[in-house]
Amino acid sequence: MFRAWLVVLLIAMSVYTAVTVQQYGWNLFDPFFSEMLTFSWFGQFNLDFMFMLSLSALWVSWRHRFSPAGLALGLVAFLGGILFLTVYLLIQSRGHESLEALLLKRIGS
Repeated sequence: MFRAWLVVLLIAMSVYTAVTVQQYGWNLFDPFFSEMLTFSWFGQFNLDFMFMLSLSALWVSWRHRFSPAGLALGLVAFLGGILFLTVYLLIQSRGHESLEALLLKRIGS
């Protein structure tokens, strides 16, 4: 069920992102940070979302023991959001017998 949910998230976000990029281009950072400066609910949501992205990046980096590759993957997790995390978890879930093993296992020695 977890993998199926990841696929649903990946498809939904891919379609939404494609439509958004088609209509507005790749200019993400200006509107994202501009809303934060307004101290509105949109800005609050963006700040909250950015903190969630930072937790995702920290977890991915931790999983890879903060190695150079792990830090690079963490940066991609922060910038890529759910598009990265769904693909990452789908790939990493192969070979894990449980969700707990997937989420708590660190990679490398």
